[in-house]
Amino acid sequence: MSSIDVTQPDSQSGSTQIQQQWPAPLNAREWDRLFPGIMDGVGVMAGAANVILQLARLPVGHGVADSKVESGALFKHPIKRARTTFTYLAVAMMGTTEEKLAYRKAVNRSHAQVRSAEGDKVQYNAFDPELQLWVAACLYWGFIDTYGKLHRVPDRARLQEFYHLAEPLGTTLQVRPGMWPADLDAFERYWQAGLEKLQIDDKVRIFLTRLVDLKFLHPLISKPVGPFHRFLTTGFLPQTVRDQMQLDWNPDKQQSFERFLGFVGFVNRLMPRFLRQMPFNLVLWDFRRRLRKGQPLV
Repeated sequence: MSSIDVTQPDSQSGSTQIQQQWPAPLNAREWDRLFPGIMDGVGVMAGAANVILQLARLPVGHGVADSKVESGALFKHPIKRARTTFTYLAVAMMGTTEEKLAYRKAVNRSHAQVRSAEGDKVQYNAFDPELQLWVAACLYWGFIDTYGKLHRVPDRARLQEFYHLAEPLGTTLQVRPGMWPADLDAFERYWQAGLEKLQIDDKVRIFLTRLVDLKFLHPLISKPVGPFHRFLTTGFLPQTVRDQMQLDWNPDKQQSFERFLGFVGFVNRLMPRFLRQMPFNLVLWDFRRRLRKGQPLV
């Protein structure tokens, strides 16, 4: 790809222009006032499940599994990969227009290398706005699903407000204005249709199973913690995706999962805001420091 700012026509939005301006974002305190707990770091528990949902879209899965961007490879640089993901979420939800544009440029440099070769069985391109829309939809769904499991599902009006505010999860990259489903009903239709398109082949399943079992970590960590991480990750997945991943689940495990989340949610609500939101605030602070100093952002 010759340029990191390449745009492509999009049949859904009818536009080739990616977004260049966003409304003033909410800060961490404002997020917590409107949606208490929505930006809490405890949501990282569902991170692996969200990655599975994203990569269950076959071109996304092959794009990540075959990626030649070694500097951001999950199994070689897990801490850096986690930092990049958390930073993207923080910038998309709390960053200014200038910060979103800066992070888009940095991410695009990496994405420019993520594309299939001619003749590959599964064709993919990290700049495909349709694939990025699916990834963004998974990120939004992850916020709301985890929030509902740890706290309670907001009423319809609050859900619609958050849904609108979450649009930069997609438009910070290549999702065009107008591609984001118009409202919750439209999103639900898009989401259900997307779930029906998911296909996890053997190659992606093997890749994701290593993630589920924490095989990218030292055995001293993965062996004792891996089984619990598998249990937690499986609990956050829809049943259809569990089936494709060949992950075992039953009513007893569901009951244990709900009890555990009830306890975690209770403890998390007792913590002061600065501790609850520390992961997002910390990576946003680090991003702004690196941006100010002209250091690499990804």
